[in-house]
Amino acid sequence: MTRLTGDALRLTVLVGENDTWHHRPLYAEIVHRAHAAGLAGASVFKGVEGFGASSIVHTSRLLSLSEDLPVAVIVVDTEERIRAFLPQLDELVTEGLVVLDPCEVIRYAGRGGGTGGDPSAEGGSPL
Repeated sequence: MTRLTGDALRLTVLVGENDTWHHRPLYAEIVHRAHAAGLAGASVFKGVEGFGASSIVHTSRLLSLSEDLPVAVIVVDTEERIRAFLPQLDELVTEGLVVLDPCEVIRYAGRGGGTGGDPSAEGGSPL
């Protein structure tokens, strides 16, 4: 297994799951644009409870009327590449929060051996 390390910048975009960009979920548009920009990777995490500038608490608890749960889109790449991506977020995010954190990345690449990077093919976990 190849291990790559290095300094990076973590971009976290906090929006609501009902936020849209041209009839598409905003979080999906951010991921699509991050992919198109060639960034290293992006993941979307759905929150179970939270509040933002509106001070309205959104929750997934039973009997709650809220359906607009918080969503975090996390992208990690070099500082230069993340900062070059920020103008696209200026266009997309009208309500939300963008957080930048320096971080250290430890990346594990595929095991090789003709498995196409599928760890389960060598007895490992697919996760």
